[in-house]
Amino acid sequence: MTLQHLEVLTEELSMEAFLEVLLPRLLPPETTFALHSFQGKSDLLKNLRIRLRAYSRWLPRSARIVVVIDRDNGDCGKLKAELEVAATRSGLLTRSNAADRRWQIVNRVAVEELEAWYFGDWEAVCEAYPRTSRNIPGKASYRDPDAIRGGTWEAFERIMQRHGYFEAGLRKVEAARAVAKFMNPMRNRSDSFVKFRDAVLETAEPLN
Repeated sequence: MTLQHLEVLTEELSMEAFLEVLLPRLLPPETTFALHSFQGKSDLLKNLRIRLRAYSRWLPRSARIVVVIDRDNGDCGKLKAELEVAATRSGLLTRSNAADRRWQIVNRVAVEELEAWYFGDWEAVCEAYPRTSRNIPGKASYRDPDAIRGGTWEAFERIMQRHGYFEAGLRKVEAARAVAKFMNPMRNRSDSFVKFRDAVLETAEPLN
């Protein structure tokens, strides 16, 4: 049996916009997907168990769920554990707890937020915004996309403004669509993106 449908839960609209462009490059053309964004991390966590319990009552074997949430300044391990507990108590088998590939849900954390994934594929950023310097990944502060200090969206906004973009402030949804259009999932250097990418690719593998 192969995957026919993927349900994706995100904490906000910019991640939804990013994945709307990116997912067709990761999933087989016959696989459908639906994206559901919440009004921030607290809203997602507050409503997650109710949503997952509803999924557990109807989710067929040919469908799976991905939850993706920003770490922000929190503890990645604690956040992941909270997501795992919510899924397990809702009656869903997580990828972490499954003995084989017949899991129903996988939880992934963007470290520390979506914009870190842009730093992981700076070539895509330069394609979307040609005036941007291609030397950014060579600077010590940006070499590890998941270890950028002071907030990755703030760092991304500063660089964009330095090169004449988003002078009135970063328009996150617009940037998400623009960068995703040029992103090559196989060259991204962000470890948290790689974990997300590999989980999505695994959903497309035979379920038997």
